[in-house]
Amino acid sequence: MKFALTILKEAWKSRQLIFSLAKDDFKLRFAGSGLGVIWGFVQPFVTILLYWFVFQVGFRNGSVDNGMPYVLWLIAGIVPWFFFNEAWIGATNCLYEYSFLVKKVVFKIEILPFVKILSALFVHAFFIDLIFILFASYGYYVSIYNLQIIYYLICELLLIYALTLITSSLVIFIKDLIQIINILTQIFFWTIPIVWNPSGINNQVLLKILKLNPIYYLIEGYRDSMVNHVGFWEKPLYTVYFWVVIAILFGIGIWIYKKLNRHFADLL
Repeated sequence: MKFALTILKEAWKSRQLIFSLAKDDFKLRFAGSGLGVIWGFVQPFVTILLYWFVFQVGFRNGSVDNGMPYVLWLIAGIVPWFFFNEAWIGATNCLYEYSFLVKKVVFKIEILPFVKILSALFVHAFFIDLIFILFASYGYYVSIYNLQIIYYLICELLLIYALTLITSSLVIFIKDLIQIINILTQIFFWTIPIVWNPSGINNQVLLKILKLNPIYYLIEGYRDSMVNHVGFWEKPLYTVYFWVVIAILFGIGIWIYKKLNRHFADLL
């Protein structure tokens, strides 16, 4: 717990450096392309259109249970997924990409994942705005429940960082880990109700197993904020479970990081 607080304090002290590195990172990802950083927004947008076409037009999912248009239900769930996927994979590779900083003795390398997470957050902020615009265009205006997105965004940031403490430390020793993560994210995408409605699952045991994935809590949370208008306090057991998982992941991540960080500079 003390180490986690130290990391957060260090990140706050270094916020200007983190922001500067994140801004440069975001620009460098699209350096050399004609449209530049616009590609960071185009690709997710095209993906949303593709899934909307396949599932609403192709499979004729006109609306979900409460009459909400499928495209609104879809975007409320897929936007947090985009952020999680991009931030986790990017932050896992952060020690490799910033190896020149890792080799500096005085640099606090535990703040490097924040650079990649913040870089992904730039696009996420845009798509959160897009969610509100689309909902308003369909006649669904701002509700008090929408404020929960701030809570679920904090949850997502902590989950990504906790996972990154583990994976960014291990990837230096296990070169194939990033490929394993790519496979895991594909599995997560199709086993979490991002493009399919969980109300269609009659097997409640299977549904409870799927809910063990903490990402499920985040996807459901964004939809509770925008679609279902359900407060996180109305799901106390599930909320407690999520925070217990976060605490466990942080514990594992901090232990792995402390065990391995002295070898990082030598192996990079």
